[in-house]
Amino acid sequence: MLDIFKKQFIEVIEWTEESDGVLAYRFPTLDKEIQSGAQLTVRDSQMALFVNEGNVADHFGPGRYTLNTQNLPILTTLMNWDKGFKSPFKSEVYFFSTREQIDQRWGTQTPIAIRDKEFGVIRLRAFGTFSYQIEEPNTFHQKISGTRQVYTTSELDGQLRSMILTHIATKLGQADTAFLDMAANQHKFSEQLKSELDLPFLQYGLKLNTFLVQSVTLPEELQEYLDKQSQMNLVGDLKKYANFQAADSISAAANNPGGLAGAGVGLGMGAVIGQTMAQALGTGQALGSGATEEDVYAKLEKLHGLVTKGVLTQEEFDAKKAELLKSIS
Repeated sequence: MLDIFKKQFIEVIEWTEESDGVLAYRFPTLDKEIQSGAQLTVRDSQMALFVNEGNVADHFGPGRYTLNTQNLPILTTLMNWDKGFKSPFKSEVYFFSTREQIDQRWGTQTPIAIRDKEFGVIRLRAFGTFSYQIEEPNTFHQKISGTRQVYTTSELDGQLRSMILTHIATKLGQADTAFLDMAANQHKFSEQLKSELDLPFLQYGLKLNTFLVQSVTLPEELQEYLDKQSQMNLVGDLKKYANFQAADSISAAANNPGGLAGAGVGLGMGAVIGQTMAQALGTGQALGSGATEEDVYAKLEKLHGLVTKGVLTQEEFDAKKAELLKSIS
């Protein structure tokens, strides 16, 4: 009998979310009992469950409630209490945060091997973010949080990420979209994955609000190979690449106060540059093959530009000018 009088009765039940990342919170009732007529406050971003002997008895949305047998019909029926029962409730109260948990990150720890339409077998990495919230507290309590005092997002992260990566691997493995086209289809890719993940999340009492694929990349060594291949496609072939390098050296020399010599161009490279200039300007044998006046004037204009940059001297320009004018005389 003395134990009964030693117990404390709880008259106010509420939860203020003092830290981020808490999904479920059990209101402390050790050596306490909830007084009949106690005030329960559930805030806009919360839901509450009454649990009796492991069974969910009642749930409450946002609002303020006076706990008695009139607004606990499920619990009353469960315990076979009549409406005049006045003793304390021997139950537990669990609060659940229904706020959207934003900026949750996912990513592939190891590359996923796929058979690409253009490159064959390649390995891909994928990264992104998602957000979710508790949709069905009953399901979440029964399957996830249970009787824990506090349950946080960090404890759930591993399970959710494993679920996401399984669907990512399946989606990428189908190779419906070539790697080079994935960037253009990233939004569609995100929507498809969200649609496929909605049901698995709901099975835990969660609603998947957003799912974003931010990047799909190759491992570093494959990316370097792809970059080299892109460079070769840009220049066309080795001959064009050599000409491009030579022209780039000419530009560097023109911007150097010492001209070609100041840029450190040796005799071998000078010969290559000279040959490249001759081919680019159509000198040599090409001059005697019926050059038109327009061609000659265009070549003179290019040569004059080299004089301005200091690559050719005025004497060299005059000599070449005379040679070109003879070709059309």
